[in-house]
Amino acid sequence: MQRPNAAQLAYGSATVALATVALLLLSRTTTTLGIAVICAAGLLLGVLVAVTMPVRARPVKTSAAPVPAAPPAPSSLGNEEIRIPAARVGAGADTRIGS
Repeated sequence: MQRPNAAQLAYGSATVALATVALLLLSRTTTTLGIAVICAAGLLLGVLVAVTMPVRARPVKTSAAPVPAAPPAPSSLGNEEIRIPAARVGAGADTRIGS
């Protein structure tokens, strides 16, 4: 069984809370047994909503075999330089100085 996602937890919890409050207000019960039955019914309804909620399936990414890079074309100059890009320096939290 898969773990519930955030939407299932949110809808299930909201259903438990709203259904329990609505049932308590509509039934006007004051006995302990009646309140316990209504709470159990709200909990079961919330679990039912969370379990039956459709889950969006993530598409599986299929990657083709990597294409090898073509060797560089010979230069007429003979001493062509290989350039490697430098790391970019941003204004993030790690570059701040002081407090």
